[in-house]
Amino acid sequence: MTAATSLDALLAKDAIIDVLARYSRTLDWLDEDGQASCYWPDAPIDYGFFKGSAADFLPVVMAIERQSARRWHFLNAPAIRFADDNRAEVETYGVTAGVRQNDAGGFAGMLYGGRYLDQFEKRGGEWRIARRDYFLDWSQPLPDQPVFDPNAAFPLPILDILASGHPRYRVM
Repeated sequence: MTAATSLDALLAKDAIIDVLARYSRTLDWLDEDGQASCYWPDAPIDYGFFKGSAADFLPVVMAIERQSARRWHFLNAPAIRFADDNRAEVETYGVTAGVRQNDAGGFAGMLYGGRYLDQFEKRGGEWRIARRDYFLDWSQPLPDQPVFDPNAAFPLPILDILASGHPRYRVM
């Protein structure tokens, strides 16, 4: 492998990792345009509850995320194998949590662990998800989560991200 080939592979891996980081951030901050930039619109998506194109999936997933008062998507370092200069197989494990207000006025939710089996394609010099299959491995309830009011004895700031356009969000 030449130095130029090695550099190209490293740059491609970096671009793919950037897409995966953007995927998590844009879901958590409710950034629809940022989320759309992670997928090619024609990408087949299979989450079990949804099977269709990325263009059709985006409004569905954003509606689900908007139902949570808080949400977090954590992904591990992906395993990446290049099929050629423009296609890669990518497997990424992830943990996701979502918390909603319950009938008693408190907050509860679920913690999910699963894996993303992705195909990435480089089109016009840009890497994006060209196919995604998600598999849930486990889930765990998250009862009795803290309310949005900071604890006076240990005051930590809390972000209320209930809609797109939060003033703390930065496009990256």
